[in-house]
Amino acid sequence: MAYRTWEVLLGAAVMIVAAVFVVFALRTTGTTLTQTTGYPLHATFRSAEGVRTGTEVRLAGVKIGTVTALALNPQTFRAELTIGVDPEIQLPLDSSIQVASEGLLGGVFVEILPGGDFENLAAGDTFQDTQSAVSLIALLLRAFTGSGDGEEAAQ
Repeated sequence: MAYRTWEVLLGAAVMIVAAVFVVFALRTTGTTLTQTTGYPLHATFRSAEGVRTGTEVRLAGVKIGTVTALALNPQTFRAELTIGVDPEIQLPLDSSIQVASEGLLGGVFVEILPGGDFENLAAGDTFQDTQSAVSLIALLLRAFTGSGDGEEAAQ
């Protein structure tokens, strides 16, 4: 079978448009094909609900890293999180880390709140101050029942 010239040109045009679309999608979402993990830091949470490998780590609303590993410690029953932070960002030793939500219907991200210590966290260090994810159902129960833990107080 012989292909007509216009069929070959049409196929080439479709491939070019597809490549342009892929480049556009990668640039607008901030996705990169090369994974720069930065230096690792660790944190443990009572609940890391909604956090997955690849979840953004933000400081002042700006992405400075990603979650690189998430596991359950079978002895403490706490979620152990490893994040990769941009090597140019040096975090004070007393910084805190928390699981935050973008809103009621938004996604989850990990937020770092910088401290004021003169010494910085080094690769492999662990955050001492962590705040777990807040369950939306627990918040609603607290709002409607007026109790702190969702259970009725026995009197």
